[in-house]
Amino acid sequence: MKRIAIQGLIGSFHDIAAHLYFEGEQIQLICCSTFEQVFEEMQKDPTAIGMLAIENTIAGSLLHNYELLRDSGTAIVGEHKLHITHSICCLPEDDWDTITEVHSHPVALMQCRNFLAQHPQLKNVEAEDTAGSAKMIAEGKKRGWAAICHAEAAKLYGLKVLEDHIEDNKHNFTRFLVVSNPNKADMMRPLTETNKSSMVFSLPHEQGSLAHVLAILSFYHINLTKIQSLPIIGKEWEYLFYVDVMYDDLTRYRQAVDAIIPLTKALKILGEYKDGKQTN
Repeated sequence: MKRIAIQGLIGSFHDIAAHLYFEGEQIQLICCSTFEQVFEEMQKDPTAIGMLAIENTIAGSLLHNYELLRDSGTAIVGEHKLHITHSICCLPEDDWDTITEVHSHPVALMQCRNFLAQHPQLKNVEAEDTAGSAKMIAEGKKRGWAAICHAEAAKLYGLKVLEDHIEDNKHNFTRFLVVSNPNKADMMRPLTETNKSSMVFSLPHEQGSLAHVLAILSFYHINLTKIQSLPIIGKEWEYLFYVDVMYDDLTRYRQAVDAIIPLTKALKILGEYKDGKQTN
């Protein structure tokens, strides 16, 4: 049985993504209140696997998770892209004419902004977790309160779904990374089956330094799929570049990495893995 550390409770989007990624396998969830705790659990138990959101097609990148990932010493071994849908739910005895406030994670509230604008009588209350909001209402018997969460979470905690698919944008996906102890990476995914890599590096403060790196990747037919820059704390106007690339030839990819190492500073491979499937 695999032990998977996630941020959030049972019924959260991390829970759904973990079960879809490890579909058909027995897993035990370690529910954490923060992403820091996910990596703490992995430090305590080297066999534990972590799953964390890294970017959303609407809200953008979770910048802090890039820093946690870089500092953790873990390796990315997989990814999953989950279609995010939201529902508004409440206690079975409540209805539209009795609810006065709605609780959820601030990102979920933001992703349902247009829907909530149609119900100005509802007070929006930010919470730590979508599924956690549903659990709080169910266990606390909070009359007049509603939660925004996945419909499966509502069902799990015995709440009534007032309306499903209330998200503003129907093309709302979150990308989750699967991380493990580097010594277990080869057991999690055969290196020969990988076609994607995430890396981080800084660059000398010289004209065209980033362009030179990108030109080499292009020369080796390495497809750049994402680039994210974050400032280096304590070094004004210097940045770390987090880069995702895809390749169809492992040897050529390795050659490209060897070619850019002299042009970069402190290059680190965060993980080599297979491009994740997208689920609705």
